[in-house]
Amino acid sequence: MKQVIGAVSFICAMLLGSIAFAQGTTWIQVEAHPTLREAEGRARAYSNAMDNVAGFRAGTGWYVVAIGPFTPDAAATELRLLVRGGLIPADSYLADSQAFRQQFWPVGAAAAAPAATPQPQVIETTLPDESPREARQSEGRMTRDEKMALQEALQWEGFYKAAIDGAYGPGTRRSMREYQAAMGYEATGVLTTRQREELMANYRAVFAKLGLAEVEEAEAGIRVTMPTGLVKFSRYEAPFVHFDSATDDGVRVLLISQRGDQATLFGLYDIMQTLEIVPLNGARERKSNSFTLTGQSPSLNSYTYAATDDGFVKGFTLIWKPGDEKLMQKTVQIMRESFAPYGDIALDETLGDPNAVQGLDLLSGLDIRRPELSRSGFFVDATGSVLTTTDVLSQCARVTIGEEEEADIVARNDALGLALLSPRNGLAPLSHAAFLSATPRLKSEVAVAGFSYEDVLDEPVVTYGRLADVKGLAGEDSINRLELAALPGDAGGPVLDVSGAVLGLLMPATQGARQLPGDVSFASNVPTIAGFLSENGVTFAAADGAGALHPVELTALAADMTVRVSCWN
Repeated sequence: MKQVIGAVSFICAMLLGSIAFAQGTTWIQVEAHPTLREAEGRARAYSNAMDNVAGFRAGTGWYVVAIGPFTPDAAATELRLLVRGGLIPADSYLADSQAFRQQFWPVGAAAAAPAATPQPQVIETTLPDESPREARQSEGRMTRDEKMALQEALQWEGFYKAAIDGAYGPGTRRSMREYQAAMGYEATGVLTTRQREELMANYRAVFAKLGLAEVEEAEAGIRVTMPTGLVKFSRYEAPFVHFDSATDDGVRVLLISQRGDQATLFGLYDIMQTLEIVPLNGARERKSNSFTLTGQSPSLNSYTYAATDDGFVKGFTLIWKPGDEKLMQKTVQIMRESFAPYGDIALDETLGDPNAVQGLDLLSGLDIRRPELSRSGFFVDATGSVLTTTDVLSQCARVTIGEEEEADIVARNDALGLALLSPRNGLAPLSHAAFLSATPRLKSEVAVAGFSYEDVLDEPVVTYGRLADVKGLAGEDSINRLELAALPGDAGGPVLDVSGAVLGLLMPATQGARQLPGDVSFASNVPTIAGFLSENGVTFAAADGAGALHPVELTALAADMTVRVSCWN
């Protein structure tokens, strides 16, 4: 079960106030704080600008800063004026006096009665400005937390770049002068009360829609401040707690919780990078006990943090649409700084909906990144060069060999349907092709090794057949015809004789007006392949004419030289 902490006073005050608005005194509630000291500091700050500020202890135990009292109609009018003028937070609201208990501000004061006249109380909606001396005096009454908040606001606006420490040195003064100049004020280096309130109101308004609040997820043993205004709890699918988007902003949150050690953490690091929610572009950092993953794409950005401690792996992922990057990076910072695993507990693997949709392209309810299509290829030398079909290269943003090993296209011949790939990181294949130097015998047994089912299986499938002819149906002398039922994923794979010598590369099925029988396939022959490789500087091996291999040995040899080639967009 989860708990949202920090918004309790808002909910309770709204419930109580809605019952008695028509009968009690109405106030404009502007802030609520868990401690008296914080609330007194804020009440004092507001009192520097307004003469009708009061503070109360609410029934929830929180300390409320309010403006008033007013009649209900007058309060509604003043609320609109003050919010529009940026003088109070945008999330301020009307509260009834019955929601309040003991008054703590002004010291010794009692709650005032509602105005006798139905006319709205007239207050200044523009704070009186101050002289530099008065501004310094009012600044001197600010608490350290208030000073730090002001530095954060200046930093957000791009004027302050030093540490958030509440110490107003030359850097802070310079940022204040720059802010004043940008706003058209006299650049004194000391913000007046009105200028401070304006700056803070604008800063708070930016974050108002986030609904930042501490969430306690007891099932996962995690506390973290997250944007509860943008996400809502959805479901458990171990090791993730899913918080789906509550608005059109597309923001999502995952909490990560499982038992494990460093090996578990490193496994999670690899797995997360296969998911659609972690785009390929972005910084990655893996340390001995933690990792961070960032991903950026035209449609989705994300940040993931996880760490292992005392037998647990816990973390979070924040996902959002590209747009307000500055705001979301601040949200990442807040979540990272507030993230607090606790207790001897991890998410129970049995939690969740047993009838939830399952699939090979899903992991705990998350889409696994899959290629546009996959075909086969095979190593042709000891350096890891791969021969494949051009069928797999159509409009690819990137090409991979095997388990997402990035590859470059060294050469391609679309007329022959052949392509040569080179891995960006050196590969040392277990085996590579040895080509048949003699003319293959008609009707002899052959085998094709390929990833028949594309990315579904991790190992190639060996399909047996026969060599039907050493030319094509129209007499083409660059290809062999096979009696063999191949699948699309087999295209690009090696065609082997019983000794394991390569006698061709399987070509993709032709799409034409004529429908050929299902067991008719074609392969580029050795002379065609040899010419292509030689033109592109590849030295290849010839078979030594050994005897027939046992089917198990042939399958093992095929698996060592055959690779999956994938096209990604």
